[in-house]
Amino acid sequence: MKIGIFDPYLNTLSGGEKYMLTIATCLAQDNEVFIFWDISKEDEIKKTATRKLGLNLSRIKFTDNIFAKDVSTVSRLIESNKFDEIVYLSDGSIPMVGTKLYVHFQFPVEWVNGQDLKTKVKLSFVKKIFCNSKFTKKFIDNKLGVQSEILYPPIELHVKDLKKENVILHVGRFDLSDSGVNYKKQDVMVEAFKKMVDKGLKDWKLRLVLGVMSGDEEKLAKFEKSAQDYPVEFIVNISNEELWQHYSKAKIYWHATGYGEDLEIHPEKAEHFGITTVEAMGSGEVPVVFNAGGQREIIEDKINGFLCDSINDFILRTTELIQDKDLLNKMSKEAVKRSAAFSGDRFCSEVKNIIR
Repeated sequence: MKIGIFDPYLNTLSGGEKYMLTIATCLAQDNEVFIFWDISKEDEIKKTATRKLGLNLSRIKFTDNIFAKDVSTVSRLIESNKFDEIVYLSDGSIPMVGTKLYVHFQFPVEWVNGQDLKTKVKLSFVKKIFCNSKFTKKFIDNKLGVQSEILYPPIELHVKDLKKENVILHVGRFDLSDSGVNYKKQDVMVEAFKKMVDKGLKDWKLRLVLGVMSGDEEKLAKFEKSAQDYPVEFIVNISNEELWQHYSKAKIYWHATGYGEDLEIHPEKAEHFGITTVEAMGSGEVPVVFNAGGQREIIEDKINGFLCDSINDFILRTTELIQDKDLLNKMSKEAVKRSAAFSGDRFCSEVKNIIR
């Protein structure tokens, strides 16, 4: 079959893009797969995806983006009809196409009017909807009046046999809103760590591995200044190989997305799943994360990690792990066991059960 795939955020090449591009590689095993995007960017994106995400896209082709804003509905219907199926990552929109359409949601879209007649008509032409977590599914099903399926993200563990260090790790993109709000809450984590150091913590580092978009270097420099004179390391835009070295060396993993947000009104601001949390757990790190969103589906509180309701919780739980080596070792082993539920070869087989 000829299958087309569209991801409106492809240029970021973050966790969501790894999800969509892995779908592409899975389907390319038995089909001809195309990515709707700027064809002139094909080589650049493929090279970056290999370096940053560890994905081989050699069997994937790029084609003109029929979902670009300047493409008319009629043109989209005509061009889409040249494909047997299309897999579409939605930002809240549902396109009209002339072939089988599979729609994927990676976050709640509470701003969409699911009762709108136009939306209902568009949904009637969708063959299947699937989400990345139970958390996302709950909101999508309720908002759109559908019954979606769950396809947890692809997790491939590349753990290195390296000596563990006294490092608290965080991995995520550096993303500031127009008003200066840090989406992944790296600023909150830095302030929490500074408090720990001020209270006497020694011989530990906070290491932030960040994906930084071109043009955000000045914002990052300002952020780095906030951690001056503290043992905080900023590591930017590294390869997948380097990333796994950091995963393998760290002992504790921090993630605070959603902290300080009104998640009843804006559930999309929570962590929708938590790929990096699973990757860290697979490397033997004990996760200490904010208690919201998809993190609750990954972590069994006090067994293979800690779910925290406040920054004080972060500090107390992390201090507990640092001071109790037996607890740290026990929970590390449990974290590795838990990561197995989301890793391995299950993703491609599940993709082929959904998209067929």
